[in-house]
Amino acid sequence: MAAPDPSTVRYPGPWQHRDIRANGIRFHIAEADTSASADPGRPDPSRPAPLIVLVHGFADLWWSWRHQLTALGAAGYHAVAVDLRGYGDSDKPPRGYDGWTLAGDISGLVRALGHSEADLVGHADGGLVCWATAALHPRAVRSISLLASPHPISLRRAAIRDSAQRAALLPSFLRYQVPLAPEKTLVADDGAEVERLVRARSSAQWQSSTEFGDVVSRMRSAVRIPGVAHSTLEYQRWAFRSQFRSDGRRFRAAIDRTVDLPALQILGSADPYVLPTTARRDSHWAPQLVEHRVTGSGHYVHQERPDEVTDVLLRHLRASGQPL
Repeated sequence: MAAPDPSTVRYPGPWQHRDIRANGIRFHIAEADTSASADPGRPDPSRPAPLIVLVHGFADLWWSWRHQLTALGAAGYHAVAVDLRGYGDSDKPPRGYDGWTLAGDISGLVRALGHSEADLVGHADGGLVCWATAALHPRAVRSISLLASPHPISLRRAAIRDSAQRAALLPSFLRYQVPLAPEKTLVADDGAEVERLVRARSSAQWQSSTEFGDVVSRMRSAVRIPGVAHSTLEYQRWAFRSQFRSDGRRFRAAIDRTVDLPALQILGSADPYVLPTTARRDSHWAPQLVEHRVTGSGHYVHQERPDEVTDVLLRHLRASGQPL
């Protein structure tokens, strides 16, 4: 079967697709249409709506935020879901999958969208990018919301010291470090490996839902877009290689600082991949951190329990004093 064209991820819906140039490459975004906001209580409709950037995780794409994108737009926010560097219909350069560049991607995207700052929401690997952006580009970040995404240093320490977290994280992480074979595994049998990973990390209730088949079908197709499998693995490979190099030590030192802004961590109580004990240490870097546990959810909380996650996000944003 022929590999899908990148444009196939531009799914129709109550959003607009745009190409935005930032940090030297082109990003594909889906943008909620706020022209007909359903929020009649917004005090000054003439003011630019606060920007929220939604950042997906490993082997995923912007579409995983479809529920939050529309709900946040309806609430009056300028909600944007981005295909990260190397994913979906964004550019897939051979380099730039290090923490420094990825943080620059998001801060550059905020500026390119005409804003000076944004609320960042990230799932898994996307949350790690949000942590890095908040530490390295603090003026561009108003608040962070993390979904199953502990601070990078907390995750590193847990992988070394916590046998349960190490057992959950390292087997796949180490498999991805060899060349070529992991790429072939991800795209083989029309991306069946992606579905296997999602099933292993999500709740049985979501897997039996009417939308699950459609979700994994789109993820399986997206990972087969030329360049995506290699790019998604480069995120993991830099995270591993940098542990033994000076750039990794410099990066850890740069992000080992207090992020003194509103922060939220949303965890699935049945997530087998990110353990709550790992994420609980995040308050060391984010003193304002609030944790919310989603009962019965696995790793993909924003898709498994979209209404609850959206409500928690909106309460967090409003409590943080973001104007509408």
